[in-house]
Amino acid sequence: MGSSSKEAFGQMNEYEIMLMLDPELAEERGNEIIQRTRDSVEGSGGRWDGHEPWGRRRLAYEIDHKGEAVYHLLLFTSAPETLAEITRVLKITDGVMRHLAVKRVQGGHTKAPAQPPVAAAATAGTTDESREATE
Repeated sequence: MGSSSKEAFGQMNEYEIMLMLDPELAEERGNEIIQRTRDSVEGSGGRWDGHEPWGRRRLAYEIDHKGEAVYHLLLFTSAPETLAEITRVLKITDGVMRHLAVKRVQGGHTKAPAQPPVAAAATAGTTDESREATE
């Protein structure tokens, strides 16, 4: 059993975490949460592959009486134990509304979907297609 645990520790996987932060959280605090995640990855011998800020977006349903969240996609390569520790810390971190950690799919999408950020959507109005869909 000792050799299998050694093999598991040496295994490195590519992960991504979709992080949803409280929209009322100060930007500096959000950056601090992301930096702490990066420090955890790099401190355990992993590799930080990138951070895609997706911005403020409307939620499909309210979480803690909030209709929006600030989304960040975190990309990194680490051992499974590092991912477990990161998710444990994110669960108890104030300002983190939700997070989802998954193994990264090769050739997967890292760019934000086409949905405009909430501020832009509010000023853009509705399109003919969306009017037709609601009628």
